Amino acid sequence: MLRSYAGFQLKHSELTMREKFMNMSLSFIFFVTLLASIGFLMQYSAANGHFSGRPANQMARYGLGLFVMVCVSLINIRTWLKYSYFLHAVAVILLIAVDVMGFVGMGAQRWINLGFIQLQPSELTKITLVMALARYFHSSSIQEIETIRGCIVPILITIIPVGLVMKQPDLGTGLMLLMCSGVMFFLVGVQMWKFGVLATLGLSAIPIGWQFLHDYQKQRVLTFMDPERDPLGAGYHILQSQITLGSGGIFGKGFLKGTQSHLNFLPEKHTDFIFTMFAEEFGLIGSLFLICLCLIILAYGFSFAMRSQNYYGRILALGLTTNFFLYLFINIAMVMGLIPVVGVPLPLISYGGTVILTIMTGFGLIMSVHIHQDIQIGSDL
Repeated sequence: MLRSYAGFQLKHSELTMREKFMNMSLSFIFFVTLLASIGFLMQYSAANGHFSGRPANQMARYGLGLFVMVCVSLINIRTWLKYSYFLHAVAVILLIAVDVMGFVGMGAQRWINLGFIQLQPSELTKITLVMALARYFHSSSIQEIETIRGCIVPILITIIPVGLVMKQPDLGTGLMLLMCSGVMFFLVGVQMWKFGVLATLGLSAIPIGWQFLHDYQKQRVLTFMDPERDPLGAGYHILQSQITLGSGGIFGKGFLKGTQSHLNFLPEKHTDFIFTMFAEEFGLIGSLFLICLCLIILAYGFSFAMRSQNYYGRILALGLTTNFFLYLFINIAMVMGLIPVVGVPLPLISYGGTVILTIMTGFGLIMSVHIHQDIQIGSDL
């Protein structure tokens, strides 16, 4: 059971800024930076050895993200609890704004052009949804959560942004939000029979839901089932991805020496399919190293969560770490052909501004949980 405080010495006093810096995990920051550095190398490779453009932008965005991460981590965990609902409401408003004033890119209306950055509110929602659910579960007893009435509010907190994201349409992000929320529901003690009922209803609704999918989404599902049905059309992406993965072998072809990627057979090599390009250049050994590095970061997140002596921080860190895991799992499974292509990037490796800032903000919140792990938070805050 996650809600357990027996034997803990909780602190009411505020930490000084010096104490916060002393509590900061430099090793966690090192592994995150190491992962981002691999991303810099792969963006440089995707740009065919040119630093200007995407590689330079990726480094600048990570620098900004690292600054955001440190700033977020130093803010008192009570402050994040206090403004969790407000921040989630802002994210939902931005999702509504996308429908009104957003611009279309890659067949979907997901971005708001702010001039200096193209903001994707659905990415921000991955953070604020976890924060809002963590606050609700923090202030609810296990007896309330076990009742159907106690699940109504968190379900509404979840399905409203999911519905808005699906409308864009962005099936990948919508499923990520649902899966992350589902994990949080499970962690706080929601009974398994409720998940069984939802799963049964979900499976029963598949024929109905299929009618509401866009043509390209239906095409992705059919292509996943049989990529060779249209090898030069809908199946081209995944077939080339699988060929590129296999061409790397055990040790890879070497940095900047990938033939499938540098001869432009591999599409979207700087975004969704960047793991495939990495596997071609560094092989199975390099891919396992990258996965192990991600597992180390996941281990830090779960460790910080379990050391937290306040319930909000524990649920928050677990939810955000789960969110990071879903990025990794969905992207790698997608490029290997294990699941349909849904357009989920590889965190800190794929090119993108909002994604980097979202990931780094999440890491900052996880670090804040670690820094303030001994701070007591009342359920009535």
